[in-house]
Amino acid sequence: MDIIVTGSIAYDYLMRFPGHFSEHIIREHLHQVSLSFLVEDMSKHWGGNAANIAYTMALLGMRPKLFGTVGRDFGDYRLWLESVGVDCSTVRQIDNVFTASFFANTDLDNNQISSFYSGAMALAKNYRIADVYDGIPDLVIISPNDPVAMTSLAEECRTRGIRFLYDPGQQVPRLTGAELQQGMQGAYAMVVNAYEAELISNKTGLTIDQLRDQIEILIVTQGKNGSHIYQHGTMTEVPAFPIDSIKDPTGVGDAYRSGLIFGMMNGAPLKLAGEVGSLCAAYVLEQVGTQSHKFTVEEFTARFRTHYADDGALERLFQPASA
Repeated sequence: MDIIVTGSIAYDYLMRFPGHFSEHIIREHLHQVSLSFLVEDMSKHWGGNAANIAYTMALLGMRPKLFGTVGRDFGDYRLWLESVGVDCSTVRQIDNVFTASFFANTDLDNNQISSFYSGAMALAKNYRIADVYDGIPDLVIISPNDPVAMTSLAEECRTRGIRFLYDPGQQVPRLTGAELQQGMQGAYAMVVNAYEAELISNKTGLTIDQLRDQIEILIVTQGKNGSHIYQHGTMTEVPAFPIDSIKDPTGVGDAYRSGLIFGMMNGAPLKLAGEVGSLCAAYVLEQVGTQSHKFTVEEFTARFRTHYADDGALERLFQPASA
């Protein structure tokens, strides 16, 4: 099974400020801000939506092909992804720029000041799937990326008859209503969170019901309340997997998508696919960093059954993925 995951590939630099941003902001001088925060710790993590999705898919036994643009500093990241089973043969390396990077500083109230350097990702619009892959893959995932690249990839999928999942995510605020409508046209499925769904509705003028009619499978994640999966006029509610403590929410949505896609592509009922996604999300919530979690198939199955019932279906799902 060939699944191509397109989107951002980035380094995440996560910092923690041992104070409160609000105590250092003078409201009367917001027009002229010059602030520097001394942080006590910083950690560097692998990141980027496409790489995160591909990573957890690989943990589940799949071998996804990662498609995106990276810079000259990608060498160690490539080795990491390939070590867990991600196929990086479809990644394009551009040696005169750096890989995209996300810099986040979080205070004691979990307020966050962030910057994103697009780097090589800004050049993703210059590449097509056909440039690096012959034939028709089983599925293409279009996750957040350079906006022009996302539009171009969706058009390539439509033109070539490739089934694709549209996941606009963090780029929803950047994309226009017309661009969002064009991107989702012909999509097999679309995954967004509840806020993004409302924003898409406002930008396109389409009601949530109309969005459901346009997409064969629409998945709307609901944070701690799980997810809602819509198909053929029916809604399936999937509860979140319970956890004891939250370390960091970054990358949770990507992990959910990994499990969801794993289930869907292996013929699982949508509720079971969503439950697999929910457990994948739980693993990420319990760690700092989007690719810090690990599990074996046996560990995943045992934990799944502490909260969800599958009547032996997981063994059948994992067999084709690991074959």
